[in-house]
Parts: sequence; C-alpha cells; structure tokens
Amino acid sequence: MRRSRTAVVLGTLFLALALVAGCTSEAPGGGGGSTGGDEPPKAKVVATPAVDAKEVPPTEPVTVSVTEGTLDEVELTNEGGKPVAGELAADKLSWKSSEVLGYAKKYTYTASATGTDGKKVELKGTFTTLKPAKTPRATVNPGDNATVGVAMPISIKFPEGKVTDKAAVEKALKVETSQPVEGSWAWLHDQQVDWRPKEYWPAGTKVTVTAKLYGLAYGGGAYGKADLSSKFTIGRNQVVKINTPDHKMNVYRDGKLFASYPASNGKDADPNLNTPNGTMIVMQKDPIGDFSNPRYGYTNVKKKWAVRFSNHGEFIHENEENRANIGKVNSSHGCVNLFEADAKAYFDSAIIGDPVEVTGSQANMPTTSDVYDWLIPWGQWQQMSALR
Repeated sequence: MRRSRTAVVLGTLFLALALVAGCTSEAPGGGGGSTGGDEPPKAKVVATPAVDAKEVPPTEPVTVSVTEGTLDEVELTNEGGKPVAGELAADKLSWKSSEVLGYAKKYTYTASATGTDGKKVELKGTFTTLKPAKTPRATVNPGDNATVGVAMPISIKFPEGKVTDKAAVEKALKVETSQPVEGSWAWLHDQQVDWRPKEYWPAGTKVTVTAKLYGLAYGGGAYGKADLSSKFTIGRNQVVKINTPDHKMNVYRDGKLFASYPASNGKDADPNLNTPNGTMIVMQKDPIGDFSNPRYGYTNVKKKWAVRFSNHGEFIHENEENRANIGKVNSSHGCVNLFEADAKAYFDSAIIGDPVEVTGSQANMPTTSDVYDWLIPWGQWQQMSALR
C-alpha cells in the first residue's frame, strides 16, 4: 500500500511539472505562443537630413515624412532654441522647412505621429550644416531704383576672391525684363560676370536681377555669403556719336539728332593722345573734375562739367582755355573739349549708362577700362559665358 501511494503522488507531481513546462515552450518554426508581446507601431517617421548628419547644405529644405500614419507635430529649432519656419502639408503626411539655415550651425528636430493602428511614435535628432572655408561677398550694379542709359550692363563682382565654378554661379543668375530683350552673361575675368543685351536696351524697360548665391559653392572651399537682387529702369534712349575728324559731338535721342556741339578731340597725330575708337558708356559725372597729369607737365587743372566715359582717361568736359581749337582742331590729350555752355547742357542731359560711340581715330580703345563690354563683338561675348 505504501509503494502504491508513493507512485500516485509522484505521478501527480510529474503531471504538474509537465503542464508548467508546456506554457513556456516555443512553438515549431519559432513562432510565439498565445501570450507573445505586442506588435510594433505601424507608423514610420523619416527626416532628411538624417539624424547626426554632418556638412548639410544650408539651402536644402529639411523634410519630415510619415508612412502608415499622420504627423501630429514637427518642430525644428536652431542652437538658440528658436523655431525654424516650416509648414505641415494638408494631408499631414509631410513637413517642410521654409527658411534657409545658417552655416556651421547645429539644428534639432522633434516629430510625433499617430499610426493607422492608433499608436504614437516619435523621432528626435540633430544635424549640423557645412562650415565653408570662406564666404566672399558679391556686389550687383545697377542698384535698386536706378535709372540708367540704354548701354548699361549688369555687373556682378566678387571682390574678395576668384570664382572657380563659374558655371554653377552663372546658373544661379537670372535677368527678367518687362519686354523681350536678347542678352547674355559673359565672364570678363575670375571675379566679374556681366550681362548685356545684344543691342542697346529698349527705352523704358523694367529690369529685375536675382542672384541666388547664398550656400552656393564657388569652388576652392568658398561659398556664397548672401543672395543679391536689384530692380532698375532703362531711361530714354540717348546716344553720343563722335567722329573725331568732324570736330563736333552729336547727341541723338530716339535715333534723331538732339544736339550738336563743336568739339576738340584728342590729337590726331599721336595715337597715344587720340580719343580712341569704340563704344563706351557714361560712367561718372562731376561738376568739377581734376585733370592734373604730371606726366604731361600740368598740375592742379580743374575743369567743369566732367563726364567720364572710360577709365583709360577719357572725359567730355569744358575747356575754355582751348576755345581757339574747339570745333576746328583736335588738340586735347584724349578728352572731348566743349565750350562751357555746351558742356553744361550735355552734362545736364547725360545719365550713367548712356553710350558714347567714337569713330575716326587712329587708335582703338583698349579693354582696360572698367566698362568695356561694348568693345567685344556679340559672337565673342556669347562665347565668354560659362554655359556655352
């Protein structure tokens, strides 16, 4: 009887152990049992740039998107904790920043979403933007609200360094006009690109220039410091025409003779003192100009109503001391001498960017002046674009 009772007790114990072991065993094929863990959330939140990204271009928008769910909230903040502007799409599937970022800055984003299964998910992270080796400034001319002559080029200069990737820069430049105007950009050198029309601007044209340079790689580790823009107007059509042997200066408005003034131009016999051939533009106006030139033995020489049309040294100005030769003999050192009253009348009529066309001289204007765009034939000008 005692052995039988012990066998019954042991049998009961083995049965209990077998039942406990059956509750924690793994089903064939690796599947969980009836008491397995919860399913992971369905929603997946992704950000670009990715968490911990480095050297991120500051002009590329930050985006956050979700699949199998909708975004509840997205916030992007700068190092000071200030929010960066952005907008959540109407369908709540994506968010996109709407302002450019700074150079060499750290940004933090936080996003939350609700999945189609009702479960909440979050994404948190940081990234840093690129740190340029240098950020040279650029300038644009003409500036805002200027009214300029029909030969005025648009000039973008990079005074603090050379541009290596000229094509990239040129692609970032845009010229919009109130009426159709054919024109082209041309690189005059590594630090200047100009746009000019094939022919003179139509009078009254409204011009808008935009240069999306911020964040743009110039090459050599340099990136654009800031975007540029300008809005200006082309004034009336006024063209000065000087055929040096005629000893006069003619001014045309809209193709018709507007005024004609007796003149004494550069000395014909000496090409170094000629008023050189070429199309230049009015660059500067001074009521009194200083024409001192020790090389030729004269100092403290002041002349009235000085209109510069070249940095080679040519002006239109009064010279009453040369009155005997005005209208008769070319006797100047390259400038166009007028009687005082005529010089004043012309001075008052001229604006920056008016063309000055000179013909009849022995010498041609060298391309050393600041503005020599019109000395370059159109076909050659087009070939000076980095996008040709």
